[in-house]
Amino acid sequence: MADVLNNSLVHYYQDFILLGFPGFHESRRLLFIPFFLAYLAILFANSVIIHVVRTESSLHAPMYVLISLLSAVNICSTTNIIPQMLLGLLLHQIHISLVGCLIQMFFIYAQVLMDCSILLMMALDRYIAICKPLRYSNIMTRNNLILLTMASLARSILIISPIIYLASRVQFCKSNVIPHFACEHMALMSLSCGNISKNKLVGLTLRVICLLFDISFLFISYTCIMRAAFTISGATRQKTLHTCGTHILVILIVFFFRLTSSIVYRVSRSASQDTHNFITVIYLFVPALINPLIYGFRTTEIRHRILKLFNFL
Repeated sequence: MADVLNNSLVHYYQDFILLGFPGFHESRRLLFIPFFLAYLAILFANSVIIHVVRTESSLHAPMYVLISLLSAVNICSTTNIIPQMLLGLLLHQIHISLVGCLIQMFFIYAQVLMDCSILLMMALDRYIAICKPLRYSNIMTRNNLILLTMASLARSILIISPIIYLASRVQFCKSNVIPHFACEHMALMSLSCGNISKNKLVGLTLRVICLLFDISFLFISYTCIMRAAFTISGATRQKTLHTCGTHILVILIVFFFRLTSSIVYRVSRSASQDTHNFITVIYLFVPALINPLIYGFRTTEIRHRILKLFNFL
């Protein structure tokens, strides 16, 4: 009888408050400036890449289309979070419903997976171009590129949906204050008042499986590409190695921040919440800022079009 009475007195939250960076309450408006400038830089750099690829017919090859697709995902992923985060920094806190929180969580992780899927498609594109050059035009057609993109979207939805579904079944009674700037999975789960071991197990299992598959695919692809590249002589080899080096650099940046975020979050339990939040910032936003700069500077064709766009040539 007492348990029934106690349960009836428990308040289950359906609306939450995103605090942003709890330890920076007094200086939160100062944080607005660098994040706002970073967001403008992300929008500008990625938009330039998309514009150049879209308007230059010579850049309509699959490799450049995939680079512009990566830029589009970068814009979507940051726009899903940063405007709300900036508003929170100005107002100190921002209210969000449980449904809204779950929707944001879905798009955060779906876009992270899309980033990785596009890197896989780039690896496949380079593998076919270098290891199967005579079949490249027959395999990497526009229709097949669309099918690969749709498969990447389906992969993201199938992997993220179980996590979101399990999160929607959790009851939250500890607090309605999320000490984060976004509805990150574990930040929300920390407010639960029940057993969330299943949520943790499913989330970790799916993350490990995806990570192992992605790293294995990329490693095998670029190993084959490098072996094939060294059988080519002269300028063609140099161009191949330069192009693949650009892709590998982007891959290392994306996966470095992805792995660092996971490791630090699970190992550094003594770290402050603000530290975890800043790690999430780096994990989510830094690749979106660096990727277009790498492709803009290291991809000769794109660099020339950008310089021409701004009348530097």
